[in-house]
Amino acid sequence: MKRVLVATGGGDCPGLNAVIRAIVKRAAQEKDWEVIGSIQSFDGILQDELEIVTLDDKAVAGIHVDGGTIIGTTNKGGPFAWPIKNQDGTWKSVDRSEEMIRKLQSMGVDAVISIGGDGSQRISQRLFEKGLNIIGVPKTIDNDLSATDFTFGFQTAVQTATEAVDKLVTTAASHNRVLVLEVMGRNAGWIALNAAIAGGAEVCLIPEISYDIELVAQRLQSRYNSKGKGNAIVVIAEGAMPKGGTLLSEKSDEIGYENLRLGGVARKLVNDLKAIGFEPDMRETVLGHLQRGGSPIAYDRILATQFGVKAFEMVLEGKFGEMAAYRHPDIISVPFKDAIDNAKLVDPDCDLVKTAKGIGISFGD
Repeated sequence: MKRVLVATGGGDCPGLNAVIRAIVKRAAQEKDWEVIGSIQSFDGILQDELEIVTLDDKAVAGIHVDGGTIIGTTNKGGPFAWPIKNQDGTWKSVDRSEEMIRKLQSMGVDAVISIGGDGSQRISQRLFEKGLNIIGVPKTIDNDLSATDFTFGFQTAVQTATEAVDKLVTTAASHNRVLVLEVMGRNAGWIALNAAIAGGAEVCLIPEISYDIELVAQRLQSRYNSKGKGNAIVVIAEGAMPKGGTLLSEKSDEIGYENLRLGGVARKLVNDLKAIGFEPDMRETVLGHLQRGGSPIAYDRILATQFGVKAFEMVLEGKFGEMAAYRHPDIISVPFKDAIDNAKLVDPDCDLVKTAKGIGISFGD
């Protein structure tokens, strides 16, 4: 039997299980292939005791409707930066990539399918350069991977954020308040932009367009009459910044976690508005990891399934060093480098921004 190993890396995302299921179902049509999964990305290979599971029809039955991933995931450490504790209690990271590749070879693994976002696919590219037969599947709610129109999980995150806006509208109207919704996306404003349009927000603040706090206040004030009656919704991406400002972030103290932790922009916006004399009552809501969890919507189940089938067929075709990608209406394959060289950010002049401005949404610019 030939073996393909599946790993899910980075933050969890609606649709991961649908990809796994699709890989297994497509592989089942080939009589000489079996699928195994590494628990918590490549940790399952790197742990002192292997944590590997067999992925067959029974293991994946019905999982396409479930959030999360049945084989677990992690965004800490990895084969190139495995954390090790020193005798003095400090930590260091070591490169265990070649050791991991040797282990995979000894296990009879013929190919690896890595399901993950930007960070995971950068690891995939480096492993490919070391000789590993590896293929990528684009996963991130941020939708910031180049070379693919959409990543699975993004549309579900947008739906969750939009439902939050819908709920905030009613409570904002009931209390004559401005309600500020902070959403994920890191350096990309795709979730905020889409949710603001779908939910009918008055203000949308994204990383790609620095905002002027005075202009934001003016737009919000226009929603109130002389008696102080009115309400408004602001959707702000976690990476948004005022003009002349800096990214609101902090370094994580979690061992092996290298990304900056973003957050707090909603609270900062409220405080800044108060500081310039904006009087209406304001509250902020941080949607957080609710955007990552739960059952994927139909769109993401379908896209994830397409990616899973394509990834296994790329294995059959020997298209290693490449990632499955969606180019409407087709599922294609592209080199890892095309996917990771540049982040896909919101173009301030794109049609979607023009649409938002056309219905009166302010970006504070």
